[in-house]
Amino acid sequence: MPGSYPEYQKAGETGMRTLWVVFVMMVIASIAFSAMAWTVPVQKRLYHVITTMIVIFASLSYFAMATGHGISYHHVEVRKSHSHMPDTTHDVYRQVFWARYVDWSLTTPLLLLDLCLLAGLNGAHIFMAVVADLIMILTGLFAAFGSENTPQKWGWYTIACIAYLVVIWHLVIHGRQMAMQKGGKVGSFFTAIGGFTLVLWTAYPVIWGIADGSRNMSVDAEIIAYAVLDVMAKAVFGAWLLLTHMNMPESNVDLGGFWSHGLSSEGTLRVGDDDEGA
Repeated sequence: MPGSYPEYQKAGETGMRTLWVVFVMMVIASIAFSAMAWTVPVQKRLYHVITTMIVIFASLSYFAMATGHGISYHHVEVRKSHSHMPDTTHDVYRQVFWARYVDWSLTTPLLLLDLCLLAGLNGAHIFMAVVADLIMILTGLFAAFGSENTPQKWGWYTIACIAYLVVIWHLVIHGRQMAMQKGGKVGSFFTAIGGFTLVLWTAYPVIWGIADGSRNMSVDAEIIAYAVLDVMAKAVFGAWLLLTHMNMPESNVDLGGFWSHGLSSEGTLRVGDDDEGA
């Protein structure tokens, strides 16, 4: 109606408390995973390092959101049609937590790397899966700020979903096949934790469509829904992976060379040595 006040959809007390709770949980997970890393030799810490970085990045993201950073308002003009009077418009300003997308652009490639290393995928498949994942996250961010009644919002959302299908293809087809070749234990574990991850990841675009997409979910409910998924997909995933990995030698990824020993004296540049024949 003419002269109506704009509507602001923003986080309330429940949502902000949830952000602080998840921040604390991610910090605890970071400390726990770091402690677990110190119990294994450095050449066998790759899973531990990757998984610890996941929850560290997540804790930084949740601290940013809990303190009011990484948040913007997206303006939407909602038009309503009436049969016996002119159409009316209503301005809606909804909070978009873009820090969440920064978090996902860092943590989801690391999560994928954990799964790809567990399966034993080659570098080409890992690279393509990570690129598809980054496309999925970035186009999701574009969709969150897309204009209504244009191809922007749902066009970007569709591209994100297509990229997600590419990620699934690499994990389900190539990943499972390679994991089975490493033995029954690794194959079964990859199927279980990979399926767990894909179920959780599939819930993210569903929530996005209900929350940011159609605005049929309050901001507090959106925060709680994403919080549950993030804790499950990062902290619970990480604990499951590391605890199982410790009791499954077949899943080891041993790294020597620079990772374990740094630069050796062989092949290094010696400043001040005389060249032969000088």
